[in-house]
Amino acid sequence: MTRGNSRPVTVIRGRALLGTRVEEDSAVAVAGPKILYAGPQSGLQDSLTEAGIDGGCVTTLTLSPGQLAVPGLIDVHNHGGHGVDFPSADAASARSALHRMHASGTTTVLASLVTASPADLLAALDVLAGLAETGDIAGIHLEGPFLSAARCGAQDPQWLRSPDVGFAEQLIAAARGHLRTMTYAPELPGANDLVDLLCSHSVIPSLGHTAASAHDAGASLARAAAGLATAVPTVTHLFNGMDPLHHRSPGAVAAALRAAGSGNAVAELIADNVHLDPYLVASMFELLGADNIVLVTDAMAAAGLLDGMYRLGPAEVHVQNGVARLASGALAGGTAGMLDLVRNAVAAGVPAKDALHAATEVPARILGMTGRLGTLSAGAAADLLLLDADLRLLRVLRRGVWIYEG
Repeated sequence: MTRGNSRPVTVIRGRALLGTRVEEDSAVAVAGPKILYAGPQSGLQDSLTEAGIDGGCVTTLTLSPGQLAVPGLIDVHNHGGHGVDFPSADAASARSALHRMHASGTTTVLASLVTASPADLLAALDVLAGLAETGDIAGIHLEGPFLSAARCGAQDPQWLRSPDVGFAEQLIAAARGHLRTMTYAPELPGANDLVDLLCSHSVIPSLGHTAASAHDAGASLARAAAGLATAVPTVTHLFNGMDPLHHRSPGAVAAALRAAGSGNAVAELIADNVHLDPYLVASMFELLGADNIVLVTDAMAAAGLLDGMYRLGPAEVHVQNGVARLASGALAGGTAGMLDLVRNAVAAGVPAKDALHAATEVPARILGMTGRLGTLSAGAAADLLLLDADLRLLRVLRRGVWIYEG
Protein backbone atom coordinates (compact mmCIF):
# COMPACT_ATOMS: atom_id res chain seq x y z
CA MET A 1 0.00 0.00 0.00
CA THR A 2 1.26 3.46 -0.91
CA ARG A 3 1.39 5.92 2.00
CA GLY A 4 1.45 9.70 2.08
CA ASN A 5 -0.10 10.17 -1.36
CA SER A 6 -1.09 13.83 -1.65
CA ARG A 7 -2.37 13.85 -5.24
CA PRO A 8 -5.74 15.60 -5.56
CA VAL A 9 -8.79 13.38 -6.00
CA THR A 10 -12.27 14.39 -7.13
CA VAL A 11 -15.18 12.25 -5.97
CA ILE A 12 -18.60 12.44 -7.63
CA ARG A 13 -21.38 10.98 -5.50
CA GLY A 14 -24.87 10.14 -6.72
CA ARG A 15 -26.47 8.38 -9.70
CA ALA A 16 -24.02 6.95 -12.25
CA LEU A 17 -24.08 4.67 -15.25
CA LEU A 18 -21.83 1.80 -14.23
CA GLY A 19 -21.59 -0.73 -17.01
CA THR A 20 -25.11 -1.31 -18.30
CA ARG A 21 -26.86 -0.28 -15.07
CA VAL A 22 -27.77 3.06 -13.56
CA GLU A 23 -26.78 2.82 -9.89
CA GLU A 24 -28.38 5.27 -7.48
CA ASP A 25 -25.84 5.32 -4.64
CA SER A 26 -22.54 5.47 -6.51
CA ALA A 27 -19.17 7.12 -6.19
CA VAL A 28 -16.67 7.84 -8.95
CA ALA A 29 -13.19 8.90 -7.79
CA VAL A 30 -10.87 10.58 -10.30
CA ALA A 31 -7.13 10.98 -9.75
CA GLY A 32 -5.35 12.78 -12.57
CA PRO A 33 -6.30 11.49 -16.04
CA LYS A 34 -7.62 8.14 -14.74
CA ILE A 35 -10.56 6.86 -12.75
CA LEU A 36 -9.37 5.51 -9.40
CA TYR A 37 -12.66 3.98 -8.26
CA ALA A 38 -16.20 3.56 -9.56
CA GLY A 39 -18.81 1.64 -7.64
CA PRO A 40 -21.01 1.75 -4.54
CA GLN A 41 -20.32 4.58 -2.14
CA SER A 42 -19.83 1.96 0.56
CA GLY A 43 -16.62 0.78 -1.13
CA LEU A 44 -15.08 4.19 -1.74
CA GLN A 45 -13.19 4.67 1.51
CA ASP A 46 -11.45 1.31 1.33
CA SER A 47 -10.31 2.14 -2.20
CA LEU A 48 -8.95 5.53 -1.15
CA THR A 49 -7.20 3.98 1.85
CA GLU A 50 -5.67 1.24 -0.30
CA ALA A 51 -4.34 3.90 -2.67
CA GLY A 52 -2.93 5.87 0.26
CA ILE A 53 -5.04 8.93 -0.52
CA ASP A 54 -4.96 11.63 2.14
CA GLY A 55 -8.53 12.68 2.97
CA GLY A 56 -7.49 16.32 2.88
CA CYS A 57 -6.80 16.02 -0.85
CA VAL A 58 -10.32 14.84 -1.74
CA THR A 59 -12.86 17.21 -3.29
CA THR A 60 -16.43 15.91 -3.27
CA LEU A 61 -19.18 16.79 -5.72
CA THR A 62 -22.63 15.52 -4.78
CA LEU A 63 -25.17 15.26 -7.57
CA SER A 64 -28.67 16.64 -7.16
CA PRO A 65 -31.70 14.34 -7.51
CA GLY A 66 -32.22 13.41 -11.16
CA GLN A 67 -28.66 14.21 -12.21
CA LEU A 68 -26.55 11.43 -13.69
CA ALA A 69 -22.85 10.76 -14.26
CA VAL A 70 -22.07 8.91 -17.51
CA PRO A 71 -18.92 8.10 -19.47
CA GLY A 72 -17.73 10.56 -22.09
CA LEU A 73 -19.34 9.91 -25.47
CA ILE A 74 -17.40 8.46 -28.43
CA ASP A 75 -18.11 9.26 -32.09
CA VAL A 76 -16.56 6.85 -34.62
CA HIS A 77 -17.93 8.57 -37.75
CA ASN A 78 -17.31 12.31 -37.79
CA HIS A 79 -16.20 14.51 -40.72
CA GLY A 80 -15.94 17.75 -38.74
CA GLY A 81 -17.95 20.48 -37.08
CA HIS A 82 -17.93 24.06 -35.82
CA GLY A 83 -16.98 25.31 -39.27
CA VAL A 84 -14.13 22.84 -39.75
CA ASP A 85 -14.02 20.12 -42.43
CA PHE A 86 -11.61 17.36 -41.36
CA PRO A 87 -10.87 16.26 -44.95
CA SER A 88 -9.44 19.69 -45.80
CA ALA A 89 -8.43 21.08 -42.39
CA ASP A 90 -5.01 21.93 -41.10
CA ALA A 91 -4.00 20.68 -37.67
CA ALA A 92 -4.70 23.94 -35.83
CA SER A 93 -8.25 24.37 -37.13
CA ALA A 94 -9.01 20.69 -36.53
CA ARG A 95 -7.83 21.00 -32.92
CA SER A 96 -10.08 24.03 -32.43
CA ALA A 97 -13.12 22.07 -33.63
CA LEU A 98 -12.17 19.03 -31.59
CA HIS A 99 -11.91 21.10 -28.42
CA ARG A 100 -15.48 22.30 -28.96
CA MET A 101 -16.66 18.75 -29.65
CA HIS A 102 -15.00 17.55 -26.47
CA ALA A 103 -16.66 20.35 -24.51
CA SER A 104 -20.05 19.33 -25.92
CA GLY A 105 -19.71 15.84 -24.43
CA THR A 106 -18.04 13.91 -27.25
CA THR A 107 -14.77 13.34 -25.45
CA THR A 108 -13.37 10.93 -28.07
CA VAL A 109 -13.56 11.37 -31.86
CA LEU A 110 -12.57 9.13 -34.77
CA ALA A 111 -11.99 11.60 -37.60
CA SER A 112 -13.53 10.63 -40.95
CA LEU A 113 -12.47 11.39 -44.51
CA VAL A 114 -14.58 11.28 -47.66
CA THR A 115 -13.68 10.18 -51.18
CA ALA A 116 -11.30 12.62 -52.84
CA SER A 117 -8.32 12.67 -55.18
CA PRO A 118 -5.41 10.40 -54.19
CA ALA A 119 -3.25 13.42 -53.43
CA ASP A 120 -5.91 14.99 -51.21
CA LEU A 121 -6.53 11.73 -49.35
CA LEU A 122 -2.84 11.20 -48.66
CA ALA A 123 -2.39 14.80 -47.50
CA ALA A 124 -5.41 14.59 -45.18
CA LEU A 125 -4.20 11.28 -43.74
CA ASP A 126 -0.87 12.91 -42.91
CA VAL A 127 -2.61 15.71 -40.98
CA LEU A 128 -4.94 13.38 -39.13
CA ALA A 129 -2.18 10.92 -38.29
CA GLY A 130 -0.40 13.78 -36.56
CA LEU A 131 -3.53 14.55 -34.55
CA ALA A 132 -3.79 10.91 -33.55
CA GLU A 133 -0.16 10.93 -32.43
CA THR A 134 -0.86 13.87 -30.12
CA GLY A 135 -4.02 12.27 -28.73
CA ASP A 136 -6.41 14.83 -30.20
CA ILE A 137 -8.29 12.09 -32.09
CA ALA A 138 -8.58 8.36 -31.51
CA GLY A 139 -7.69 7.51 -35.10
CA ILE A 140 -9.00 7.76 -38.64
CA HIS A 141 -12.01 6.44 -40.56
CA LEU A 142 -11.78 6.35 -44.36
CA GLU A 143 -15.18 6.55 -46.04
CA GLY A 144 -14.06 5.58 -49.53
CA PRO A 145 -12.79 5.68 -52.18
CA PHE A 146 -13.77 2.03 -52.82
CA LEU A 147 -17.52 2.67 -52.94
CA SER A 148 -20.44 2.05 -55.31
CA ALA A 149 -21.25 4.83 -57.78
CA ALA A 150 -24.88 3.67 -57.63
CA ARG A 151 -25.03 4.44 -53.90
CA CYS A 152 -22.41 7.18 -53.60
CA GLY A 153 -24.61 9.66 -51.69
CA ALA A 154 -22.47 12.75 -51.06
CA GLN A 155 -19.25 11.01 -52.16
CA ASP A 156 -17.66 12.61 -55.23
CA PRO A 157 -18.23 10.07 -58.06
CA GLN A 158 -15.22 11.20 -60.09
CA TRP A 159 -12.86 9.78 -57.48
CA LEU A 160 -14.65 6.50 -56.78
CA ARG A 161 -12.73 3.40 -57.83
CA SER A 162 -12.72 -0.36 -57.44
CA PRO A 163 -10.58 -1.72 -54.62
CA ASP A 164 -6.88 -1.49 -55.42
CA VAL A 165 -4.65 -3.26 -52.91
CA GLY A 166 -1.61 -1.23 -53.92
CA PHE A 167 -3.37 2.09 -53.33
CA ALA A 168 -4.98 0.77 -50.15
CA GLU A 169 -1.50 -0.06 -48.85
CA GLN A 170 -0.45 3.54 -49.58
CA LEU A 171 -3.44 4.84 -47.61
CA ILE A 172 -2.70 2.55 -44.69
CA ALA A 173 0.95 3.61 -44.68
CA ALA A 174 0.03 7.31 -44.82
CA ALA A 175 -2.14 6.85 -41.72
CA ARG A 176 0.95 5.67 -39.81
CA GLY A 177 -0.88 2.97 -37.86
CA HIS A 178 -3.90 5.13 -37.02
CA LEU A 179 -6.41 3.92 -39.62
CA ARG A 180 -9.13 2.22 -37.59
CA THR A 181 -11.99 1.63 -40.05
CA MET A 182 -12.61 1.83 -43.80
CA THR A 183 -15.97 1.89 -45.59
CA TYR A 184 -16.11 -0.23 -48.74
CA ALA A 185 -18.65 -1.70 -51.18
CA PRO A 186 -18.36 -5.51 -51.17
CA GLU A 187 -19.72 -6.04 -54.70
CA LEU A 188 -16.81 -4.25 -56.38
CA PRO A 189 -14.03 -6.27 -58.06
CA GLY A 190 -11.16 -6.78 -55.63
CA ALA A 191 -13.28 -6.27 -52.49
CA ASN A 192 -12.27 -9.63 -51.00
CA ASP A 193 -8.58 -8.80 -51.35
CA LEU A 194 -9.23 -5.42 -49.76
CA VAL A 195 -11.02 -7.00 -46.80
CA ASP A 196 -8.13 -9.41 -46.29
CA LEU A 197 -5.62 -6.55 -46.43
CA LEU A 198 -7.55 -4.44 -43.93
CA CYS A 199 -7.92 -7.32 -41.50
CA SER A 200 -4.20 -8.08 -41.73
CA HIS A 201 -3.54 -4.52 -40.54
CA SER A 202 -6.25 -4.67 -37.83
CA VAL A 203 -8.33 -2.12 -39.75
CA ILE A 204 -12.06 -2.83 -39.41
CA PRO A 205 -13.88 -3.19 -42.75
CA SER A 206 -17.15 -1.24 -42.69
CA LEU A 207 -19.69 -2.22 -45.32
CA GLY A 208 -21.44 0.78 -46.86
CA HIS A 209 -22.28 2.94 -49.87
CA THR A 210 -23.17 -0.29 -51.61
CA ALA A 211 -25.65 -1.79 -54.05
CA ALA A 212 -24.63 -5.34 -53.10
CA SER A 213 -26.99 -8.28 -53.03
CA ALA A 214 -27.79 -9.81 -49.67
CA HIS A 215 -25.64 -12.81 -50.58
CA ASP A 216 -22.57 -10.75 -51.50
CA ALA A 217 -22.95 -8.43 -48.52
CA GLY A 218 -23.44 -11.33 -46.12
CA ALA A 219 -20.45 -13.24 -47.50
CA SER A 220 -18.25 -10.15 -47.20
CA LEU A 221 -19.29 -9.47 -43.62
CA ALA A 222 -18.59 -13.09 -42.75
CA ARG A 223 -15.17 -12.87 -44.40
CA ALA A 224 -14.35 -9.73 -42.41
CA ALA A 225 -15.56 -11.27 -39.15
CA ALA A 226 -13.37 -14.32 -39.74
CA GLY A 227 -10.35 -12.18 -40.58
CA LEU A 228 -10.49 -9.92 -37.53
CA ALA A 229 -8.85 -11.33 -34.43
CA THR A 230 -10.60 -9.30 -31.72
CA ALA A 231 -13.35 -7.32 -33.45
CA VAL A 232 -16.27 -7.60 -35.85
CA PRO A 233 -16.96 -5.58 -38.99
CA THR A 234 -19.22 -2.55 -38.89
CA VAL A 235 -21.93 -1.27 -41.20
CA THR A 236 -21.61 2.37 -42.23
CA HIS A 237 -24.82 4.33 -41.44
CA LEU A 238 -27.24 1.41 -41.84
CA PHE A 239 -30.10 2.09 -44.32
CA ASN A 240 -28.32 5.15 -45.75
CA GLY A 241 -26.13 4.66 -48.79
CA MET A 242 -27.64 1.26 -49.67
CA ASP A 243 -30.66 -0.14 -51.49
CA PRO A 244 -33.89 -0.09 -49.46
CA LEU A 245 -34.97 -3.42 -47.99
CA HIS A 246 -37.34 -5.24 -50.37
CA HIS A 247 -38.95 -8.60 -49.73
CA ARG A 248 -37.91 -9.97 -53.12
CA SER A 249 -34.55 -8.18 -53.29
CA PRO A 250 -33.34 -7.86 -49.68
CA GLY A 251 -29.92 -6.36 -50.47
CA ALA A 252 -27.22 -5.26 -48.07
CA VAL A 253 -29.70 -4.11 -45.43
CA ALA A 254 -30.95 -7.65 -44.86
CA ALA A 255 -27.41 -9.02 -44.65
CA ALA A 256 -26.41 -6.28 -42.21
CA LEU A 257 -29.42 -6.95 -39.98
CA ARG A 258 -28.71 -10.68 -39.99
CA ALA A 259 -25.03 -10.20 -39.15
CA ALA A 260 -25.65 -7.60 -36.44
CA GLY A 261 -28.50 -9.59 -34.95
CA SER A 262 -26.17 -12.55 -34.46
CA GLY A 263 -23.36 -10.43 -33.00
CA ASN A 264 -21.16 -10.69 -36.09
CA ALA A 265 -21.34 -7.00 -37.03
CA VAL A 266 -22.07 -3.64 -35.43
CA ALA A 267 -24.50 -1.32 -37.21
CA GLU A 268 -24.04 2.44 -37.24
CA LEU A 269 -27.24 4.43 -36.71
CA ILE A 270 -27.48 8.18 -37.32
CA ALA A 271 -30.30 8.92 -34.86
CA ASP A 272 -30.66 12.58 -35.82
CA ASN A 273 -34.32 12.26 -36.92
CA VAL A 274 -33.21 13.15 -40.47
CA HIS A 275 -31.26 10.12 -41.68
CA LEU A 276 -33.57 7.71 -39.84
CA ASP A 277 -37.13 7.86 -38.58
CA PRO A 278 -37.26 7.61 -34.77
CA TYR A 279 -39.58 4.58 -35.00
CA LEU A 280 -36.92 2.74 -36.97
CA VAL A 281 -34.22 3.65 -34.44
CA ALA A 282 -36.26 2.20 -31.58
CA SER A 283 -37.02 -0.88 -33.68
CA MET A 284 -33.34 -1.49 -34.35
CA PHE A 285 -32.50 -1.38 -30.65
CA GLU A 286 -35.26 -3.89 -29.95
CA LEU A 287 -34.31 -6.21 -32.82
CA LEU A 288 -30.51 -6.04 -32.70
CA GLY A 289 -29.80 -5.15 -29.08
CA ALA A 290 -27.76 -2.18 -27.90
CA ASP A 291 -24.54 -4.22 -27.92
CA ASN A 292 -24.71 -4.49 -31.72
CA ILE A 293 -25.47 -0.82 -32.44
CA VAL A 294 -23.21 2.22 -32.43
CA LEU A 295 -24.66 5.72 -32.58
CA VAL A 296 -22.73 8.03 -34.93
CA THR A 297 -23.22 11.63 -36.01
CA ASP A 298 -21.71 11.50 -39.54
CA ALA A 299 -21.15 15.16 -38.64
CA MET A 300 -19.82 17.70 -41.14
CA ALA A 301 -18.54 21.25 -40.83
CA ALA A 302 -21.98 22.74 -40.06
CA ALA A 303 -22.44 20.70 -36.88
CA GLY A 304 -22.85 23.08 -33.97
CA LEU A 305 -23.46 26.09 -36.22
CA LEU A 306 -26.31 27.85 -38.04
CA ASP A 307 -27.69 27.16 -41.50
CA GLY A 308 -25.56 28.21 -44.46
CA MET A 309 -23.04 26.97 -47.02
CA TYR A 310 -20.29 24.60 -45.89
CA ARG A 311 -17.79 22.08 -47.27
CA LEU A 312 -17.63 18.30 -47.05
CA GLY A 313 -14.32 17.39 -48.62
CA PRO A 314 -14.49 18.56 -52.25
CA ALA A 315 -18.28 19.14 -52.17
CA GLU A 316 -20.28 22.28 -51.40
CA VAL A 317 -23.11 21.62 -48.96
CA HIS A 318 -26.22 23.70 -48.27
CA VAL A 319 -27.60 23.44 -44.74
CA GLN A 320 -31.22 24.48 -44.22
CA ASN A 321 -33.19 23.83 -41.05
CA GLY A 322 -30.24 21.79 -39.82
CA VAL A 323 -30.35 19.40 -42.80
CA ALA A 324 -27.19 19.17 -44.96
CA ARG A 325 -27.66 18.47 -48.67
CA LEU A 326 -25.77 18.69 -51.93
CA ALA A 327 -27.25 20.66 -54.81
CA SER A 328 -28.57 17.29 -56.09
CA GLY A 329 -30.63 16.90 -52.94
CA ALA A 330 -28.53 14.06 -51.52
CA LEU A 331 -27.97 14.14 -47.77
CA ALA A 332 -24.40 15.23 -47.02
CA GLY A 333 -23.62 14.30 -43.44
CA GLY A 334 -25.19 15.33 -40.16
CA THR A 335 -25.33 18.44 -38.01
CA ALA A 336 -26.29 16.89 -34.65
CA GLY A 337 -23.98 16.06 -31.75
CA MET A 338 -23.64 12.72 -29.98
CA LEU A 339 -25.68 13.84 -26.98
CA ASP A 340 -28.44 14.95 -29.37
CA LEU A 341 -28.51 11.42 -30.77
CA VAL A 342 -28.78 9.91 -27.31
CA ARG A 343 -31.70 12.18 -26.42
CA ASN A 344 -33.39 11.45 -29.77
CA ALA A 345 -33.09 7.71 -29.23
CA VAL A 346 -34.51 8.00 -25.71
CA ALA A 347 -37.40 10.15 -27.00
CA ALA A 348 -38.08 7.39 -29.55
CA GLY A 349 -38.46 4.86 -26.75
CA VAL A 350 -34.95 3.48 -26.32
CA PRO A 351 -33.99 3.03 -22.65
CA ALA A 352 -31.41 5.66 -21.66
CA LYS A 353 -28.91 3.05 -20.54
CA ASP A 354 -29.09 1.37 -23.96
CA ALA A 355 -28.73 4.61 -25.91
CA LEU A 356 -25.74 5.55 -23.77
CA HIS A 357 -24.22 2.08 -24.16
CA ALA A 358 -24.34 2.52 -27.95
CA ALA A 359 -22.56 5.88 -27.57
CA THR A 360 -19.87 4.78 -25.11
CA GLU A 361 -18.93 1.14 -24.59
CA VAL A 362 -19.78 -0.08 -28.10
CA PRO A 363 -17.65 2.53 -29.91
CA ALA A 364 -14.86 1.92 -27.40
CA ARG A 365 -14.95 -1.74 -28.41
CA ILE A 366 -14.72 -0.76 -32.10
CA LEU A 367 -11.61 1.28 -31.26
CA GLY A 368 -10.09 -1.62 -29.34
CA MET A 369 -10.29 0.46 -26.16
CA THR A 370 -12.64 -1.64 -24.02
CA GLY A 371 -12.05 -0.85 -20.36
CA ARG A 372 -10.01 2.22 -21.23
CA LEU A 373 -12.63 4.48 -22.81
CA GLY A 374 -16.43 4.69 -22.69
CA THR A 375 -16.77 3.35 -19.16
CA LEU A 376 -16.79 4.51 -15.57
CA SER A 377 -14.47 1.92 -14.09
CA ALA A 378 -11.14 1.85 -12.28
CA GLY A 379 -8.22 2.40 -14.63
CA ALA A 380 -10.28 3.93 -17.45
CA ALA A 381 -9.69 7.42 -18.79
CA ALA A 382 -11.32 10.07 -16.61
CA ASP A 383 -13.84 11.11 -19.28
CA LEU A 384 -17.17 11.85 -17.64
CA LEU A 385 -20.33 13.85 -18.26
CA LEU A 386 -22.79 15.17 -15.72
CA LEU A 387 -26.32 15.29 -17.11
CA ASP A 388 -29.61 16.61 -15.78
CA ALA A 389 -32.86 14.65 -15.66
CA ASP A 390 -33.52 15.50 -19.33
CA LEU A 391 -30.05 14.32 -20.39
CA ARG A 392 -28.91 17.92 -20.89
CA LEU A 393 -25.24 18.66 -20.38
CA LEU A 394 -24.11 20.18 -17.09
CA ARG A 395 -20.38 19.50 -16.96
CA VAL A 396 -17.68 17.69 -18.95
CA LEU A 397 -14.57 16.08 -17.54
CA ARG A 398 -11.95 14.97 -20.09
CA ARG A 399 -8.77 13.21 -19.07
CA GLY A 400 -9.36 14.39 -15.53
CA VAL A 401 -9.84 18.09 -16.36
CA TRP A 402 -13.17 19.94 -16.27
CA ILE A 403 -13.43 21.47 -19.75
CA TYR A 404 -17.08 22.57 -19.62
CA GLU A 405 -19.19 23.79 -16.72
CA GLY A 406 -22.62 24.98 -17.76
